[in-house]
Amino acid sequence: MKELKISEFADVVTGGTPSTSVKEYWENGKIPWLNSGELNKGYIYNAENFITEAGLKNSSTKMMPANTVLIALTGATCGLSAITKIEACANQSVTGILPSNNHIPEYLFHYLRRQRQRILDKAWGNAQPHISQAFVKNFKVPLPPLPDQLHIANILSKAENLIAQRKESIRLLDEFLKSTFLEMFGDAVNNEKKWNKSELKNYSKVRIGPFGSLLHREDYVQNGVPLVNPSHISEGKIFIDPELTISKDKMKELSAYVMHEGDVVLGRRGEIGRCAVVTKKEDGYLCGTGSIFIRPTAELNPIFLYNIISSASMRKVLENSAKGITMKNLNSGIIENLKIPVPPIEIQTQFAHIVEKTETLKTQYQQSLQELENLYGSLSQKAFRGELATPQMV
Repeated sequence: MKELKISEFADVVTGGTPSTSVKEYWENGKIPWLNSGELNKGYIYNAENFITEAGLKNSSTKMMPANTVLIALTGATCGLSAITKIEACANQSVTGILPSNNHIPEYLFHYLRRQRQRILDKAWGNAQPHISQAFVKNFKVPLPPLPDQLHIANILSKAENLIAQRKESIRLLDEFLKSTFLEMFGDAVNNEKKWNKSELKNYSKVRIGPFGSLLHREDYVQNGVPLVNPSHISEGKIFIDPELTISKDKMKELSAYVMHEGDVVLGRRGEIGRCAVVTKKEDGYLCGTGSIFIRPTAELNPIFLYNIISSASMRKVLENSAKGITMKNLNSGIIENLKIPVPPIEIQTQFAHIVEKTETLKTQYQQSLQELENLYGSLSQKAFRGELATPQMV
């Protein structure tokens, strides 16, 4: 399979930014203007920002037709590629690639997506990796015959569309739970449904994690009892670090900080409001020094409590209550005195059942998503090894 430099079969277009101090370049703009962060979408059907004709004329950015392949030049998105499905321009951190008529843009898009790590390996700069437009022009791409390019692009695009649909399904499940919570209970702070409000300490036991002086370097072992610090809490789930665990003997010394199923663990510094319900899987984990755990009474459902604490309005209350200047911190007193609505436990339990059923479905979707992403990876490997040639007509 022959390889060509991108500049040998495509035009490479620069991006640019109209002066942000000139209002006429931005106000009431209708021309889509993309930044490198938007390349995470893969397929770009809309833009977050728009410029005017004057902004286009008075900057180095250039209009790019639909089906232009984009590649990010710098920063966290360096080497990331996307393809436009609209006519648009972009900023200087994005380069556009316009393949000639006898090449398939989506083939190039999928190939560059597969090559991101290779691109990053050749980028310069550590904290802020960077590639140049010259690098893009000289980047070599294997080009099979046109029918094979079209065949590969069609197969990979179908797999990509299935992945996008599955991600959208997961997003809609999350939106469903948020809207269901609001419909059943209203806003956690405004309490427009007039539920009984009470300080959290009346319905739970609150415990801050052990002071750092209680844990020393020699206490940490591999594959022992996991600690849960704020960095181990993400999107309502606990993700342990097998390198950050303690021995069972040390755990016995710190037994007051051991969490059990049904507790709610909350990061007390960093991203305020980050929390998760301790499940059966995490029963017996240790609350880390940067966390607080809440043990609800029988009148407070843990899933309901998690949704209260993680709601946008309650997170704002926590952020405003946190102490410190350099790094905001929560303490046990702030959490104990937090006023929350407490609907009848039967309604809380009803909501928890809805969450559990939805989360079961979400898990199935996530497993399906993983399988689709694995399939895409496998198909990509075969495609660019020349193993997905166009089926021959009999």
